[in-house]
Amino acid sequence: MIEDTMTLLSLLGRIMRYFLLRPETLFLLCISLALWSYFFHTDEVKTIVKSSRDAVKMVKGKVAEIMQNEKFGGLDVLDAEFSKTWEFKSNNVAVYSIQGRRDHMEDRFEVLTDIVNKSHPSIFGIFDGHGGEAAADFAKAHLSEALRQQLLSYDREKEKNESSGGLSYPSILEQQILALDRDMLDKLSAVYNEAGTTCLVALLSDKELTVANVGDSRGVLCDKDGNAIALSHDHKPYQIKERKRIKKAGGFISFNGSWRVQGILAMSRSLGDYPLKNLNVVIPDPDIMTFDLDKLQPEFMILASDGLWDAFSNEEAVRFIKERLDEPHFGAKSIVLQSFYRGCPDNITVMVVKFKGAGGKAAEQ
Repeated sequence: MIEDTMTLLSLLGRIMRYFLLRPETLFLLCISLALWSYFFHTDEVKTIVKSSRDAVKMVKGKVAEIMQNEKFGGLDVLDAEFSKTWEFKSNNVAVYSIQGRRDHMEDRFEVLTDIVNKSHPSIFGIFDGHGGEAAADFAKAHLSEALRQQLLSYDREKEKNESSGGLSYPSILEQQILALDRDMLDKLSAVYNEAGTTCLVALLSDKELTVANVGDSRGVLCDKDGNAIALSHDHKPYQIKERKRIKKAGGFISFNGSWRVQGILAMSRSLGDYPLKNLNVVIPDPDIMTFDLDKLQPEFMILASDGLWDAFSNEEAVRFIKERLDEPHFGAKSIVLQSFYRGCPDNITVMVVKFKGAGGKAAEQ
C-alpha cells in the first residue's frame, strides 16, 4: 500500500515537472505575473479599486433612500462624508463643490458680477487643479479681477465711441488667460511647483455668452427647447489635432488607465505644468466660443469640473438639472451627490446659472 502511494506521488511529481518546468509554461507564467503587476500596481488602478471599495461603503444603507427619492429633494447627507465641501448661492447662480474621495481638494470656482452696473459682463469660472492646489488658487485669485479691469476699460471706450484697438470679449479672454499662464509659470517654476489647472471661464452680457476653455472642465447650456448645447470641448491627448501637435513638438502620448501626455498629464492643454510647458507638449491656448442669447433663449447653463462629466453626459446633466431648478441650489447639489454615488473618485464642482425669462437675457444679478 505504501509502495503504491509512493509510486503515485512519484508519477504526479514527474507530471508536474514535465508541465510546469517546460519553457512555454514558465514564459506564460512570467507574462501573467508582469500583466498582474502592471494592472494592479499602477496609481490609477489603485485609485479605482480604492474608490470602488469606498463607493460600496458609502452607498450601502443609502440605496433604498436614493431610489425612493429620485430627485434628492429631501436627501440629507452630512458634509463630513465629503471632507471639504463648498457651496455658494447668489440670486440666479448656485455652486456646490465637494472633495469627494480624493485626498486633497484641488477644485476652485469664481463668481464675479457687477451689481451696480448690470450692463457689464458677469464672470463665472471653474478651475480644476492637479499636482497640488497652487495653480488653481493662483487662477482664482488673479484671473477674474484682471478680466474685470480689462472689461471695464473696454466698455468705457465703447461708451465713448472710441477705438477699442481691435479688442472684443473673445480677444480679451484669450489675452488674459495667456497672460495668467505666463505669470503662473514664472511664480511656480521659481519654487519648482509643478501644479497645473484647467480653466473654464464664461462672460455673460445682456445678449451674448462667451466661453473660453483650457483643459477638460466643461460647460453645457439648455436652450429653449431643452436641448443640450456644448459650450466647450475637452482638450484630450487622444484627439487627432492634439496628438499631431504633441508629436510635432517631439512629445508622445501613452495609455496608463487613460491617454496621457508624456505618460503624465491626462489633458493636452492646461495652465501651469511648467515641466511640460518647457517641452512645448502642453499649451495654454484657450478655445473660445460665442453664443447669441436672443437666438438660443437659454434656460440655464452648467459649468463643471470633469468629476461631473465622468458620471454624466451633457444630455443627462441637462435633463437632471432641468427637473430640479426649483431646488435651493438649482439642482447643483443634487447632481454633485449623484455623481459621487455613481462612484466618481474625483473632486466634483458644479455651477448652475439660471437665465431670466423666455427671452434668453442674462441672469438677473
